Amino acid sequence: MLVEIDGSMGEGGGQILRYSLGFSAVLLKPVRIYNIRAKRSNPGLRPQHLTAVKALQEITDAEVTGARVGSMEIVFKPKRRKPGSYQFNIGTAGSISLVIQAILPALLFGGGDSRVEIIGGTDVSWSPPIDYMRFVLLHNLSLLGINASIEVLRRGHYPKGGGRVILKVKHLEEPLPPISIVERGCIRSIRGLSHAVRLPRHVAERQARSAAQYILEKLGVKAEIGIESYPKDKDPHLGPGSGITVYADVDAGTRLGGDSIGARGKRAEIVGLEAARKLVEDLGTGMAFDRHMADMIIPYLFLASGTSRVGVARLTSHALTALMVSKIFLPESDYRIEGEEGSRGLIVVRGIGFSP
Repeated sequence: MLVEIDGSMGEGGGQILRYSLGFSAVLLKPVRIYNIRAKRSNPGLRPQHLTAVKALQEITDAEVTGARVGSMEIVFKPKRRKPGSYQFNIGTAGSISLVIQAILPALLFGGGDSRVEIIGGTDVSWSPPIDYMRFVLLHNLSLLGINASIEVLRRGHYPKGGGRVILKVKHLEEPLPPISIVERGCIRSIRGLSHAVRLPRHVAERQARSAAQYILEKLGVKAEIGIESYPKDKDPHLGPGSGITVYADVDAGTRLGGDSIGARGKRAEIVGLEAARKLVEDLGTGMAFDRHMADMIIPYLFLASGTSRVGVARLTSHALTALMVSKIFLPESDYRIEGEEGSRGLIVVRGIGFSP
């Protein structure tokens, strides 16, 4: 039976497409997604969305109609999940992180280990930077027994892109376990990475210094933030760009992150301050997961066995939309939330125990 997903529901962005395709690929349920990104100023599929569609088409031998830039509707009919070695090129500075978000579930349940090279943007607006994905997301997913890694071969910024990333995924051999992690407990350490490419090294240093000063002032914790920059004659990147990700390890075993990227005319000190402020705000809620993990972890909880309980720093529109999409694909599951949108909350999910 074809699952019908209205892409204008909830937050109405590309997240609905990614999560719908992800569930379709894992469950091998065909899906029709219409009104794609209807609430965005440039609705329809963009290049990074199209790359996610084509990547999952290859990974699942899917029949697809409507897969073109600007399309407001696609039908995706997967046949089988195939592990292996893949390469996908977004062709623009479109987000590599968002492509990973779409394909990771299918690779986990693929029946074999996989290696994927993706070319595109690693640090771009309106998406998680690649450092958040490799340092925060994958750490938190490891609490569910997920074993995956991300290697950054070259960063890519807007507008030139050209970043290269290797995603390695070890397949699951049994259903994901439930987790119950609500409050964060004490802060164990705060670390981070500040980068600048085709820019002076002091840009990365100023980002790091600003973030560390704010964290020390607000939390009394000394943050250890590494610097990544390149000499001009050895810089492999296609265009200038900078950014910073900071993250805290806490007693609950989780990791909370904050990030920001540079832009023309934006002082390095502001970039560092933005990342640090996000982290401090989310740590201030006392919850175990930050605002971005609130939606990213949800599909895995629905696929896990038993009942999971997670405390999130902010119930975002993305998280509420992820819950709606998950329930449509898995009507036998259930969930409830405590808290209001925009504030900290508790998400409780009764998963289906999907078997690899």
